[in-house]
Amino acid sequence: MHLLGLYIHIPFCKRKCNYCDFLSVNADEDVKKAYVEALVQEISNWKDKYRYGNREYSVKTIYIGGGTPSVLIPCCIQNILGAVEDEFNLDLNAMPDIEVTVEVNPGTVDKDKLKIYREAGINRLSIGLQSVNDNELKLLGRIHGFDDFLRTYEAARQCGFDNINADVMTAIPGQTMSSLKHTLDVVCALKPEHISAYSLILEEGTPFYEKYPDKECLFSEDEEREMYWYTVSFLKEHGYNRYEISNFSRKGFESRHNTSYWRRTEYIGFGAGASSFINGIRYKNTSDIGKYTDYPVSDKYFDEYIRLDEQDMIEEFMLLGLRMSEGVSEYEFMEQFGIELSRMYGEEIGKLLEEGLISKEAGKIYLTDKGIDYGNYVFSRFLK
Repeated sequence: MHLLGLYIHIPFCKRKCNYCDFLSVNADEDVKKAYVEALVQEISNWKDKYRYGNREYSVKTIYIGGGTPSVLIPCCIQNILGAVEDEFNLDLNAMPDIEVTVEVNPGTVDKDKLKIYREAGINRLSIGLQSVNDNELKLLGRIHGFDDFLRTYEAARQCGFDNINADVMTAIPGQTMSSLKHTLDVVCALKPEHISAYSLILEEGTPFYEKYPDKECLFSEDEEREMYWYTVSFLKEHGYNRYEISNFSRKGFESRHNTSYWRRTEYIGFGAGASSFINGIRYKNTSDIGKYTDYPVSDKYFDEYIRLDEQDMIEEFMLLGLRMSEGVSEYEFMEQFGIELSRMYGEEIGKLLEEGLISKEAGKIYLTDKGIDYGNYVFSRFLK
């Protein structure tokens, strides 16, 4: 059985945040309805579109992301998951071992909508918080305040969600160590099962990129590192294990879907701009929402179609594996590529060990704390 992850992209938001470069737009209900119909068509015809053949597969994770999926009316999510169940022969309510996540933003869900999510088989929520400080949320362009998040979080618990992620952002303009500590204090007191903690990135084409052309004017590299390591230390003290550079969880609540990406499990991405990795090929659907809606099952409208060679796969194995705290397994490298890791990268590994950027233990190679600080340099050493 080939493991398979499913990603479903909903490119709609009430309003785009000041830092966001994801594919997302505001749209009327007719556009959203037509898009969901296109999604159902793509899901129902995925084998033809991706020439998957007759291999057997086992879906273990489903992730509905965006954008803001929770801006859709509840029946749209039901229809999408219904199509998934039909096509992949699943009964999500009877299969609790399948992780089904939906991203939601405070102010776009209520208790009734969350109940419908549970009834549709969704068992994990990822809530976009970023900060508990309303002045920081306003600066980021979020549509909600902290009270809105709190109401959403409490409603989710009341509806039976026992696997919740909260997003937290560091290096927000004007953020101080004191305001970051306050955010972490409040979030940890709520005891979500998972916390994603990301540093703000100034992406080209966003309002923040225009406003802050040089990120050094906001925070120096040393200041960003201080925020990162403070976050790591604080979360560890409160029972959250860092299993990937930016992701923390209580034991047993690691994001299985994201972990499957880092372990290079095959996945299909449905929707405009969604990426897939299958049969050694990386696809990316057209980012033109109108074109996608008109031709959801056509294999002629890919923004990317890349057939990976063995060197591509080896480099991905190293770069994605090193993001995880457990690191890269020499045994798994040999099993996948038929060559010893030391023969392929012996010189690079030796140099990085000398520099204190990686460690080697029990047949695994992983980043040291110093290696995380200089991650881009480490990763570059494994690119031929």
